[in-house]
Amino acid sequence: MRIVAALGGNALLERGEPPEDEIQEAHVAAAVRALAPLADGNDLVITHGNGPQVGMLALESARDPALARPYPFDVLGAQSQGMIGYWLLQSLRNALPGRPAACLVSRTVVARDDPAFADPVKFVGPVYSEEEARRLAAGGGWRIRRDGTGYRRVVPSPEPAELLDLPAVQALLAVGMIVVCSGGGGVPVVREGGQVRGVEAVVDKDLAAALLARELRADALLLLTDVPAVQDGYGTAEARPIRRASVRQLRARDFPAGSMGPKVEAACRFAEATGKPAAIGRLADAPELLAQRTGTVVTPA
Repeated sequence: MRIVAALGGNALLERGEPPEDEIQEAHVAAAVRALAPLADGNDLVITHGNGPQVGMLALESARDPALARPYPFDVLGAQSQGMIGYWLLQSLRNALPGRPAACLVSRTVVARDDPAFADPVKFVGPVYSEEEARRLAAGGGWRIRRDGTGYRRVVPSPEPAELLDLPAVQALLAVGMIVVCSGGGGVPVVREGGQVRGVEAVVDKDLAAALLARELRADALLLLTDVPAVQDGYGTAEARPIRRASVRQLRARDFPAGSMGPKVEAACRFAEATGKPAAIGRLADAPELLAQRTGTVVTPA
């Protein structure tokens, strides 16, 4: 079986935690312990979010007096892929010493005229109070939006159109490696006259994971987060978990654009395109999620 497992950004750094390396490495080790059973006899591809990490790198870059201008988000995305990929490789080596693994700094092609560039919605960085967020936004030219009880910076999140480094992923899988790739949705690039160049954006990792799983002809897509299942009526007294639903049933409901919405859409896209199941649920429940015994299972019909 070929499995694509997408780790949410909160799997590496929980809301309110300081972005210390020891804290994130401990989360990564726990994540790998949950994922390790999936590698037994299967092809395993791991992708991950980078919202908290790329936001932290952006803050550091903006405050560096040695720089004439901050590093662009495509460069920061590549940096976060290397950092998180390294942590994952270390933990994979310790948890599965007999199984080789590799991390690939991956690029994702987006359209230059994607309307997302005019409507930033992708959360990056830490959560702030409204007062602090507005002060930082005014000083740095940020766009901000409410995220739960606080505010966060938002950046454009264009649609993933093509995975430039897919042949390398396929080659690594062919020799039995666990592959870490498309971190943070992949470094966003556009095509211009036969060339590619990076752009200021962060690709949604769930939508990129759905494209990755489809192109790799995966048997299952797991969208792993910190909640046990998708909820119908989230945030209301009538909220209830959705255990199993078709693409049509899920698309008839509304889900928050900044959190569960992309996961639901990614699951729907994969199930619709392949006729195979996708599942959304807690990282700690990954083996049970693959067996369709927990979480939200999304079916094509």
